[in-house]
Amino acid sequence: MAPRANWKGFLRLSLVTCPVALYPATSESEKISFNQLNRETGHRIKYLKVDADTGDEVQNEDIVKGYEFEKGQYIEVSKEELEKIALESTRTIEIDEFVDIDPRYLIRPYYVRPDGKVGHDAFAVIRETIREMDKVAIGRVVLTNREHIIALEPMDKGLVGTLLRYPYEVRSEQEYFDEIQDVKVTKDMLDLAKHIVNQKAGRFDPEKFEDHYESALIDLINQKRAGKPITPKSKPVAGNVVDLMEALRRSVGKEAPPANAAKPAKKPKKASAGQKEMLMPIAGKKPAKEAAAKKPVARPQRKSA
Repeated sequence: MAPRANWKGFLRLSLVTCPVALYPATSESEKISFNQLNRETGHRIKYLKVDADTGDEVQNEDIVKGYEFEKGQYIEVSKEELEKIALESTRTIEIDEFVDIDPRYLIRPYYVRPDGKVGHDAFAVIRETIREMDKVAIGRVVLTNREHIIALEPMDKGLVGTLLRYPYEVRSEQEYFDEIQDVKVTKDMLDLAKHIVNQKAGRFDPEKFEDHYESALIDLINQKRAGKPITPKSKPVAGNVVDLMEALRRSVGKEAPPANAAKPAKKPKKASAGQKEMLMPIAGKKPAKEAAAKKPVARPQRKSA
């Protein structure tokens, strides 16, 4: 079952319009997350909203927003005042132009598909038009009372809409790149480097990517659950490159596959339910799902390293 739509409205290219819905294309919920605990009691930490000067707790109804225009000086803005300037959503993504995108402006992707059983023909016309243009379609959408620029690209039978940053949110590259030295790269060096790149060339396959830190967290938690000691892993030693040309030559030899090398077996795909299912039960205990079915879940006990 698809997640609930974040936005519903219409997609329009000139006079062609169709109802669409936006769904989040990414999720962070599968990642390992930690709670903060009191070391002495093992109880979770609770945060209170307090007055910075008096230390007294402040109730939600007594909290207002404020903009600090000078140190310690604030302009208070009420919820009613913000509502007065909130943008009224036209519920329509109007395609204004077709462009190439600077990747620095990309923020967050959404899946866009027809909403309901009508408008599929119009949606297909818009999707295939964008595909034929081989460009990114730019429009505007209002989410949570704030207007965003959205870039639309075809993906399979649907569209991917990516929210974009405004220019004031992107730092200029000049303050970072100005001090880079102008270095002339020789043709021999470039040829060797291109040879290395060609040996590593392939198709983009995200299934090959592994979150090594997430895997290390899972191992850490499993070891602590099993009462095993935690041992630090050895870190790779980095060496200084003295002769760049020699390093390139050695890299070419290192990357060249043996003539009769067999193709490596494909790794099995990870479970789509999320990485948390990789947490294995401690040896001698029943799996979590089976234990939960037989008795109520007990409060977790703390285990120190």
